[in-house]
Amino acid sequence: MLKLTSKTENVSKGMILLLCLFILFSCKERTQEQANYAPIAVDFLQINFSNADVAKKYPGIIEGSVNVDLKAQVSGYLEQIFVKEGDYVQKGQALFKIKAEVFNEQVNNSSATLKAALATQANAKLEIEKIRPLVEGKVVSEIQLQTAQANYEAASAQVNQAKAMLSSSKINAEFSLIKAPISGYIGRIPNRIGNLVTPADLVPLTTLSDINQIFVYFSLTEADYIAFMKEKGLQKNANTVSLVMADGSEYEHKGKLEFASGNIDRTTGSIALKAIFPNPDKLLRSGGSAGVILQKAYNTALLVPMASVKDIQDKYFVFSLADSNKVAMKPFEIEGKSGNHYIVKSGINAGEKIALTSIDLLNEGMMVIPKITKGSLGK
Repeated sequence: MLKLTSKTENVSKGMILLLCLFILFSCKERTQEQANYAPIAVDFLQINFSNADVAKKYPGIIEGSVNVDLKAQVSGYLEQIFVKEGDYVQKGQALFKIKAEVFNEQVNNSSATLKAALATQANAKLEIEKIRPLVEGKVVSEIQLQTAQANYEAASAQVNQAKAMLSSSKINAEFSLIKAPISGYIGRIPNRIGNLVTPADLVPLTTLSDINQIFVYFSLTEADYIAFMKEKGLQKNANTVSLVMADGSEYEHKGKLEFASGNIDRTTGSIALKAIFPNPDKLLRSGGSAGVILQKAYNTALLVPMASVKDIQDKYFVFSLADSNKVAMKPFEIEGKSGNHYIVKSGINAGEKIALTSIDLLNEGMMVIPKITKGSLGK
């Protein structure tokens, strides 16, 4: 009987011990859970209206200030090519030569025709001088003098026609030597010596580009164009633009903005503009690509630091300080970028307090210990 009682007491003591251990671990886990949800210190910025500049880039195509497609003015076989692709040539410099034997013979033939016409004219004049005194002496009739004068006029017309033919043949002979109409850089030369070239060829002999000054053509949407024109009178140097080259670097020279078209394209809903840049080092070449940078000034903008923004599937969120020191995750839309800040389009109001630190630790409705910073983030 005594042994049974002792065994029962041991079981009871074991159960009490297990119960105590369970309570102890439960309290520890609860304490740890409460520690995990303890408020953390977070810096907040109270945003206000400020000034900002936004740079917007538009893709453009580079062209020389003068681009000339050189084509043959006469048909013939290409005899000589005096330049290479990429050469810089001066105005009047010889570029191509077409075989000119045919044209030289045309000049000789026209010259002979002119001489024959001049001789005929001279004979017609002598005939008039011979008949005139006979008419005055009434030896021959007046009709003979009139006939002689008509023959002289016909001979004179043949002389003029022969002169025109000679001039035309000389021009054709000169066209056999193709010279540079402007100074500039030679483009691609698709033909080779011996190729037949004609004025009807679709592909030019080459393209000559003057790139001392370059034009960059780009387009604005109708909405961007209207906004630009509204703000143009309010901004200083509104027509001054920058250029981003194909390697992503900014071009050292500033450009001037001009309109390339006076109408909005009905098909694309855009209007073409032209930016003019100096090109003293010949760094930019015709046919290249670049980005034209237009600056837009905001006098009353709300700026949010990029570091305080969460980007989730192309949507932007910030943590705003709400009642009871809790944070609320708020979506907002951006108008653009200014330095390392976003310009708010909608979703955030002036005076709101936006979390600057511990962004990755915050969650909706989480309690924090806020530290408020007031001020403007503008330039």
